[in-house]
Amino acid sequence: MSNPIAVITGGASGLGEAAAKRLSSAGYDIALLDVDDRGGARVRAEIEATGRNARYYPCDVGDRDAVEQVALAVERDLGIVEVLVTSAGLTPNSEAILEMDMEAHERRWRTNYFGTIHSCQSFARLMVPRRRGSIVTLGSIHSRLPMPLPAYNPGKAAIERITQLLAVELGRFDIRVNSVGPTHVMTPPLEAAIAAGERDMSKIMEVHALSYIPSTEDVANAIAFLCSEEARAITGILLPVDSGSLAGISYKTYAGGMPWSE
Repeated sequence: MSNPIAVITGGASGLGEAAAKRLSSAGYDIALLDVDDRGGARVRAEIEATGRNARYYPCDVGDRDAVEQVALAVERDLGIVEVLVTSAGLTPNSEAILEMDMEAHERRWRTNYFGTIHSCQSFARLMVPRRRGSIVTLGSIHSRLPMPLPAYNPGKAAIERITQLLAVELGRFDIRVNSVGPTHVMTPPLEAAIAAGERDMSKIMEVHALSYIPSTEDVANAIAFLCSEEARAITGILLPVDSGSLAGISYKTYAGGMPWSE
């Protein structure tokens, strides 16, 4: 009997890599979709070194036809897909709407939003006849409030809404669709941005309720939970993985001050 398959877009690094390794440890064989061939080969080798099966598929999720072809190839090569995690995405620096680079804006929407749609369409169509599956989209806690990221911020808000729509549409086939909403996550790119002075760690931390921000493993654990039988009655939600930032943003910036001394 073959193992169930989990498909991870953006699986060659960051949150996608962590999700792939976490789901592998939960018993899934893994299909990694990415445009980073070197990273994809590395993650595949690291998963296979643990005794699990993994395969890397070069794929630009912004290309609908490419995603459709890879979806068919995954089932042909590996077996029945039960889990999809849509982690592929591009993150920008802040910019003003009146001055933004529209080509870059469209590129981010093509990858972040349309890439999520393409992946959900192609893999959900494989799940529907079997009336089984779980999809987890990568949202952001920052979709809940405005930020000076005019492609990324509205795009993540759109992903939360499409997650809710899909949860209702696919619920009649017993397919669950949820989203995780991380705050800033301590990844190598964030560490590099902090070291380069492009991000201020003290500014990041000042609105969080907890004294640390999530690791990629923290987000991967939330994804694994939403894919598990323990979450069988949960669909259509955005699960914050945010160290209390959503609660802390208004509380910690209250004009009357904090009710304790730091």
